[in-house]
Formats: sequence, structure tokens, C-alpha cells
Amino acid sequence: MSQIHVLAAASQFTNMRYPVSWPAMRDPLVLLASGIVLTVLVIASLGYVSRVIEEKRYRDELDRLLEGKQDLMEEYDEYGGWKGLRGNATGFFHVERIAGTWWIVDPLGNVFMSKGCNNVNYYPDWSPATGRSDYNEAVKRTYGNEEDWATASIDRLKSWGFNTIGAWSSSSTWNKSIAYTIILDIAASSGADWLSGGVADVFSEEFSLAADRIARERCAPRKDDPWLLGYFLDNELRWGPDWRGSTTLLQEYMKMPTNSMGKRKAVEFLTSRYLSTSEFNLAWGTQLENLDQLLALTQLSSTTERAGRDSSEFTFVVAERYFTVCNRAIKSADPNHMILGCRFAYLSSEEAVKAMAGLCDVVSFSAYSPSPPLNDMRRAHELNGLPVLISEFSFRARDSGLPNTRGAGPIVSTQIDRARGFRDYVAAWMAEPYAVGYHWFEHSDQPKEGRFDGENSNYGLVTISDLPYEFLTKAAFATSVGLESARVSRS
Repeated sequence: MSQIHVLAAASQFTNMRYPVSWPAMRDPLVLLASGIVLTVLVIASLGYVSRVIEEKRYRDELDRLLEGKQDLMEEYDEYGGWKGLRGNATGFFHVERIAGTWWIVDPLGNVFMSKGCNNVNYYPDWSPATGRSDYNEAVKRTYGNEEDWATASIDRLKSWGFNTIGAWSSSSTWNKSIAYTIILDIAASSGADWLSGGVADVFSEEFSLAADRIARERCAPRKDDPWLLGYFLDNELRWGPDWRGSTTLLQEYMKMPTNSMGKRKAVEFLTSRYLSTSEFNLAWGTQLENLDQLLALTQLSSTTERAGRDSSEFTFVVAERYFTVCNRAIKSADPNHMILGCRFAYLSSEEAVKAMAGLCDVVSFSAYSPSPPLNDMRRAHELNGLPVLISEFSFRARDSGLPNTRGAGPIVSTQIDRARGFRDYVAAWMAEPYAVGYHWFEHSDQPKEGRFDGENSNYGLVTISDLPYEFLTKAAFATSVGLESARVSRS
């Protein structure tokens, strides 16, 4: 069957024009093609009708879920705290364990779940391929200026059930009567790189000075702000072997220059653990003549159990130093606000999580999975006794028109599936007694051409043109409002 036959057949069912004579329509192949085209059109029509029916059913389902939700807004105070259960009113957000369940408590003393959205940003993802930010151009046309955009965006977020501005958000959103967070990037300012997995020398004077400078510049001016929820220290640091590299922190520190504090700390750590050179050689498969040669050694590789213990315990030493320096710097500049952890990519290192105890108020995780990784989150809470915040999660849909070829998290079929994913995920997570909140990634979709690292996914509550995803935003409101009373009734 030739292309001419198919085009002739298609011309019977569409408004397209093609120079085919009507006698040709009596050709058996054209008639066969006509049947094929008609079948395709019928199938497409049935798919459209099925989609319309499914969307109507889900709208009806959402309407039922939304019944009475608006009335429940009277149960919340100006900070978004729930007035049905009280903790201590300190004038600032903090965490408390009340009747066996962990809560954030707002400045007025009412319990608070942090229902956040990341990257509420006037200048979000810029695409290197196009040299522009389509979202920024769209909102400039709509709002004219950043101040009006910020006001409108926060009003919408509140109407969708959110009460917290998450990481990487524009500073213009920080003074709009909604709780907000700040990511400080302390290790990132000293050489750590979440994208490549590069690590910082946390024992160096430069690291301590950077922590002090950042705290002085970014934390001290906000120490009296009741709307500040707290500080994230960094984002997805590497604590050992993961998708960015196979080396341990001990191996990374042994690669550092011989005059660096990090290298000297690693050598001191190893030397203190071995009574003899032969004992070290046996554990690490080396042929050193004496342990003084460790300072010149740049490569360590061993699979023995003893070497594994060394690597694991050195990770704790590094993490304890990191959290101690950060805690001291922040609390000196701002004793009033919470330290929300460093946004672990996942439970890659139990030692790093354990080291947070007494130095952070909350442990935060990115958790891009179809459902909350409850076993890991429970383990994290067991390790340090801290409440847990999921600081990133999301769902992407194929029907968005975006590639979704780069980026973390589940890919589902439709926007309805995204909405259901949000609802099921949050319901499962907030049933945990140590859970204190969830932050969706992110406010707007990524550019189809890809952002700086190539991500090109349907993560947004709104499109690249700032249009809300109806099902997702309605499901967010239906899910978020009333969570606190449901939690109390279960406990």
C-alpha cells in the first residue's frame, strides 16, 4: 500500500487537501486504507471520550473530598498552625514531642505540619539551550514585577493547602505572612558539589570561617523573624558510595593534599586505630614500612571487614565535625531558629545520620519514590531521635508534554495519577508519629529543553506558563487540610 492510497483515504475524513482524483477512490487499496484511517479515528475518538469521562469522574471525586474543607480553615491560626492541639508558645517555630507524636509548634504555640513547596522562584530554571527562562518571561507578562508575582503566588499556594516556602525560593516570598526556609549551602561554599559529589574539607579553617561568615550574613539579620521556620545546611551532600562515585569519605580525604587538615585528620584517625604497621597492611592490603608513610599515601582500597569499619567510623567523625561547626556558627548568630538538617539524598550513611543528634532539630530527606520509604525514615529516627521532614518528593506525568527524561522520581501517565500520587504519599507519610512535614518539588515545571543539569520534567504545581495543574492543586488542598485532626484521632 503506497502513501498515495493512505493520503487519499485520509482526505475523506479530514479537511486536508491532496491532489488525488476521485476515480482513485475506487481503488481497493484506497478503500482498505480508508478502513484503517477510519479505525484510527474511531480509536482516537474513543480515547478522547474515555479521557473526558475519567476526568469527569475525578472531578466528582475531588468535589466529594473537598466538601467541608474550606470550613476547616477556621481551625488554623495565622501561621498555619492547628488550634486543636497546643505546645509551648516560644515566639518561634520549634519541635516538640506531644503524647508520643512529634510536631512542629508555631510561634503561637499551636501544632504545625510543614506543608511546603520548593523553588517558588521568580527566576527559576534557566535553559542553557535557549538562553532564557520561559517561566520568568511568562510571569513578567502576567504580573509586571516580582513583588506582585510573589504576592499572587503565595495567595495561590495558601489556597492549595501549603503553609511553607521551601528551599531555593525567591527572597521576595520571605515577607508575605507564610513560613519560609533558607538553604545556606555551607559545605557547598567550601568545595562540596551535590551534582558531582565533590566533598569539602570540614576540618579546615576555611570551612569554619565560611560557616561563620554565612551565619553572620544570612542568619543574624533574621534571628527575630517569627515567620522563619529554619535553615537547611546544604543539599544532598555525598557521605559515601552513591550514584556520584564509589569511594568512601575516608578514601576522599586520603586524596587531599598532604598539608590539608582533612588529610592530616584521616591519617591521625587511621594511626590511632592500629598498633602496628603490619596490622594496618593486613587490613588495607598495603605494603607500608611504617605508618608515617600514610601521609604520602593517596590511594586506599580494601574490602576487608576491618577496613569497612574504618571507613564507616571515619564517616561519623566527618559528619560530627560538619554538624558541630554548622551548629556553632548558626546558633551563635541566631539562637532562635531550627536547623533542619542537610537534605540527605537518601539513607546512604547511618553514621552521618547518627552524628546529627543534639546538633540539628530535624533530619531532612529527599525521597523520590512512589510511596514514602518508611523503613529508611524509621531507621533514621531511631538513629538520632530527631523528627523527620521529607524535603523533596514529586510525581511527573507523561501527558504534560514534557520529556521527563532527566530527573528523579516516578513517572505516571496522567495529571490525575499525579494528584492521586500526592494524596497517597502524604497520607502514608503523615501517619508516621515522627513525621513533621513534606515539601513538594517544585513550584513550576522545568523547561523542555532542560535546565543547567539537563532536568526537563513535569515537577510543577504550575506549568511553564504559570497555569495551575487543576487536579494536583485541588488534591493538595483536599489532602493537606484536616491532616492534623486526623493524626490526633489516630494517636
